[in-house]
Amino acid sequence: MTQALQIGESFVGDGVNAAHVNTVFGHREGPAGVAWASALATPSQGHVPFVTVLRPSLPVKPLTLFVTKSAPAGDEHGLLIWGPAQAGIAAGVADALADAVISREQADSHVIIAAVWVNPKADDAEAVFANNRLSVRTALENGALSLPDTDDVIAARNSPANPFFTPQPRSDSPSQTVDSGSSE
Repeated sequence: MTQALQIGESFVGDGVNAAHVNTVFGHREGPAGVAWASALATPSQGHVPFVTVLRPSLPVKPLTLFVTKSAPAGDEHGLLIWGPAQAGIAAGVADALADAVISREQADSHVIIAAVWVNPKADDAEAVFANNRLSVRTALENGALSLPDTDDVIAARNSPANPFFTPQPRSDSPSQTVDSGSSE
């Protein structure tokens, strides 16, 4: 049975040119379609969703709404968002379609929302393009496969890390400490 709504995530690359993409994929007549239309109709300052195109007047299928996670910090950053990041998202969605992660039938019946982070300090257009292309393709596949696996989440709970923070190991992690609520 196909999921009514698929949510995916992927982080590709490192440094300032890395890509972090979250995807919502679902039928146009379901919650994904409502969210897609609502987001397009209600932009906020610095975050203007737009339809992702492979080139002008050729939107990618399924129709994909590009939503920035970071407001443009200046002209250079804006150009990286609207240029290579958008092109990478469009190409990665088309890759998912060509690779049958998304079926040809879904190309016309479903929509995608891609929440895309481009670091304001990004400085390599080709890396931004390549990382976003792979990141959206991977996020869509992760959503289709319901990844991550629940056991992987449980196994990683005491060692969370990301490019911006890695906590120091503690011997009193919450899963190792049990509070019975009684005072003896």
